Amino acid sequence: MKKIILIFSPFLLLGFMFPDKATMYSGKNKITGNRATKRILDEQYDGPYVQYKNDKVFAKYILLSNGTKMVKEDSTELSQKNNLLLKVRTDDPDKFFMVQLKPKLQNEKSEYPKVKKQLVMSDIEGNFGAFRKLLQGNGVIDADLNWTFGDGHLVLIGDFFDRGEQVTEVLWFIYYLEEKAKAAGGYVHFILGNHEIMNLSDDLRYVQQKYKDNAILLNQKYESLYDENTELGRWLRTKNIIEKIGSVVFMHGGISAEINEINLSVSTINRLARPYYADTTYKYPDIKTDIIINDLGPFWYRGYYTGRKATSQQVDSTLSAFDVNHIVTGHTIVSDTISVWYNGKIMNTDVHHAAGKSEALMIEGDKYYRVNAEGRKVLLAKD
Repeated sequence: MKKIILIFSPFLLLGFMFPDKATMYSGKNKITGNRATKRILDEQYDGPYVQYKNDKVFAKYILLSNGTKMVKEDSTELSQKNNLLLKVRTDDPDKFFMVQLKPKLQNEKSEYPKVKKQLVMSDIEGNFGAFRKLLQGNGVIDADLNWTFGDGHLVLIGDFFDRGEQVTEVLWFIYYLEEKAKAAGGYVHFILGNHEIMNLSDDLRYVQQKYKDNAILLNQKYESLYDENTELGRWLRTKNIIEKIGSVVFMHGGISAEINEINLSVSTINRLARPYYADTTYKYPDIKTDIIINDLGPFWYRGYYTGRKATSQQVDSTLSAFDVNHIVTGHTIVSDTISVWYNGKIMNTDVHHAAGKSEALMIEGDKYYRVNAEGRKVLLAKD
């Protein structure tokens, strides 16, 4: 069995380790120092979870050794956080990628100019394999997980949490790709869906039991894994619930008639929503915020496809309000493929990834294609 080195410090690059930094927990038993580093660790089962406390950064992993789960914890001074390297597994047990923490997190912009090419997908729900295959099949990354999309934009429109078995790894991979894309002149947009908001606000209806059990093993409440004292929690809070890129507006669910009526810009919707991503009181300061956060808001609304269906006039009103030609959503499975609605004005990207029916939307110039994991393209619409 291949050994995995699990102590992370800048000296690792020189082949040195500091065993006194290692701490592992098996059940309630604590193992520190050299004994911790001498254990043969069979598999990285989950993590890392990066948390901040008392001017230190802690990286916690859950390992599986001979059928027993244990926690591996490493720490470093906050001033040295840029030297911390995080090892994250993929869907291939022999393949990992290394993540360096961002020096600074800041809120995303809400509007972007038109770009030459975009790959758009949603509702991966912890399925690292489906995510990787779509990216590789459409030239976004190569076999070694390097960004190969140049100045293209990857647009992820929500629900990367829940149901699947590699949620943590998927989140870190998005985090990792953001920096790779920027270095090449491209960009990664991660727009939050209802499942991201649910996880932040302690609504655990669809959380895999694996993650609830892992929180207990870490001696924490589940919601604390993504609170404001964690790297992923802080990062998620910088994301938007709606963005406009060129002549397309993207969100997870859709734009209801009620959102049209309150007549808000993309940036205003994001500004009003962001303070309440982790809110559990459901008490908002005004009716506009209440509409944005509830079932009529951009990350919950399903009216394009089910229930009281949106009218063509409602869709046209949204296009006019945001000055766009198309609306792109996920959230509601209506087909095994990327589908087009309302005479090409709306496109839905939610498909059965877990059932092997993965597709994404490719936008190249004024053309819109559905693409699969092999890179096959079918023209859907043209501006």
